[in-house]
Amino acid sequence: MSGDMNAAFHMADVRNKRVTRRRAVAVGELIAGPVAYPLIVERRLPKGDALVMAEIAGLQGAKMASALMPLCHPLPLELVHVYCAPVPERHAIRVWCECASEARTGVEMEALAGVSAALLTLYDLSKPVEPALEISAIRLLLKEGGKSGLWLHPQGMDEAERERFQPRPPRGLQGARCAVITLSDRASQGEYADESGPRLVQGLQAMGGEVGVVEVLPDGIEPLAARLHALARDGVRLCLCTGGTGLGPRDLTPEALQSLGGRRVDGLAEMLRSLSAQHTQHAWLSRAEVVQLGDMLVFALPGSPRAASQCLDILAPVLGHALAMMDGQSHGKGSHA
Repeated sequence: MSGDMNAAFHMADVRNKRVTRRRAVAVGELIAGPVAYPLIVERRLPKGDALVMAEIAGLQGAKMASALMPLCHPLPLELVHVYCAPVPERHAIRVWCECASEARTGVEMEALAGVSAALLTLYDLSKPVEPALEISAIRLLLKEGGKSGLWLHPQGMDEAERERFQPRPPRGLQGARCAVITLSDRASQGEYADESGPRLVQGLQAMGGEVGVVEVLPDGIEPLAARLHALARDGVRLCLCTGGTGLGPRDLTPEALQSLGGRRVDGLAEMLRSLSAQHTQHAWLSRAEVVQLGDMLVFALPGSPRAASQCLDILAPVLGHALAMMDGQSHGKGSHA
């Protein structure tokens, strides 16, 4: 066989991305003008009720996104809501489409397809009475889920939109004192530069944590256990340990955490293994461990830079909530604790 085997186009490979809850809201407007606008609002257009038909078309458009756009992944949509609202001061109809799914990729295109289909239907039903119509300002309003978490369009949202869609970023660390400890005989001896620790530091800082301790220790139980007791006494709230969670003879980080005498938090450890397995099956070989030592949470994370970063992405939605629970604060809506 000869010739170029490279395709001109390809769908994004999302096989190694994690399944997370995804949501997107798109918005757009039909500028109907003074003639068509009252007929739309009063539901007196010759072809029928344009507002009801637009909502139906928006639902269908969202479901058809992958058929309309060749590189768009087909997704099992779990929610599609289409809303239409009159805007009298502009003689406009504003349309929103909200989509949600649990998937490896986002639902932005589904929301945009839903809004577009709804607006085109409004246009189609209104054009017999007013050909000078305009579809404008179609944009993604917000998206949630995945590695990037909550994203809001720079143009922002008005109060009514915030009330309806309630975008909620994960609770950050709010200045909590944090520590990062890398466990590695070779890194502690200067044989190679630690990459996992700096990645965790960067991630914690992005979440609003104050990282005051960054250290590299040799593998083993006693040095780490003694250091963790000292950090807890000094008021550190969150310590991420990276390395020493495998099956090698010197992989003793879980044993160090178990020796602390604190409370094991098995749910978080299992979450790390289970969700990391969506990135790689090797995650089931990790002996991730989580312990509460007084007012400090201690995590034993894998040693590779990529795995450590992925674990922090998994933990990001719950870390702030966990610290608040330890402080006796309200669990909030939807808590299972």
